[in-house]
Amino acid sequence: MIKYSIKRIFSLIPVIFAISIVLFGLNKLMPGDPVAMMIPTNTRPDQYELVYAAIEENLGLDKPVPVQYVNWVRNIAQGELGYSTTYNKPVKDVLAEPLKNTIILNGFVLLFSLTISIFAGIWSAIKRGKFVDQFWQVFSLIGMSMPSFFIGLCLISIFAFKLKWVPSNGMPTDLGDLGAWARYLVLPVATLTIMSLAGTIRYVRNAMLDALSQDYIRTARSKGLSEKVVIYSHAFRNALIPIITVVIAQIGTLFSGSMVAEQIFSWNGLGRVLVTALNRRDSMTVIALNMFYAIIYLVSNFVCDLAYALVDPRIKLD
Repeated sequence: MIKYSIKRIFSLIPVIFAISIVLFGLNKLMPGDPVAMMIPTNTRPDQYELVYAAIEENLGLDKPVPVQYVNWVRNIAQGELGYSTTYNKPVKDVLAEPLKNTIILNGFVLLFSLTISIFAGIWSAIKRGKFVDQFWQVFSLIGMSMPSFFIGLCLISIFAFKLKWVPSNGMPTDLGDLGAWARYLVLPVATLTIMSLAGTIRYVRNAMLDALSQDYIRTARSKGLSEKVVIYSHAFRNALIPIITVVIAQIGTLFSGSMVAEQIFSWNGLGRVLVTALNRRDSMTVIALNMFYAIIYLVSNFVCDLAYALVDPRIKLD
């Protein structure tokens, strides 16, 4: 496995370079002028060209695009992500706090969505055709058919405006107040969890149904093993391979999918920063965040391959 891991890591390097070239090139083709947006509104017309040229030179945008790309890669290698024209400070300083907030938000979403979806999917497979199964089937269809902003607005209307149990949006002012964090996290976590559950429950259920129909399950039952042992020690373990695919893929999906939820609930996360950067034509911030999402997806696929071998010893990694 170590040899395979090293081989895969090295194979990811050219992929990351190719993605960076595409992202950098597409960003340069985007309409808008970030330099013009940085010029103070009280600048006199006769000084406009001088101020424009000074800002352009300071950001390195006066050089050809290939030179800009090489300089950007060099800065990335040194741990510098560029300069944010929206916040007027280095991109790494802009992303530090939102990254922490996004990890907190998505960490709870992953915890709740995986726990609920695995147990609900297993229970639906065991009770196939019964009320429990029908309930989760309907729940999944409704969750998959509704966009995240609609679910979020419905939760705000019910629990924030009508019942007044939790705040409608924002973040706690006292970072050490765990109770405040819990109240502000309820609605965005619930929104993203519902979206995540919709597809995962059906996936777990189908994987379990396929496992429960195999001959080795009938053999295990004929040996007199308890139903709990048959389900969790035999069926679920063999159903883990297809489940791992969708579970690990959710890591990247949640980081990018939280963009809408962060906007609705005014959560200071990476998604909200990306939307602001796109609106303000903040090229360095946009590229840095898109590279982050791309690397998350690549790492998720790599971890998924390793998890296959850990779950099923029959799988050999060459």
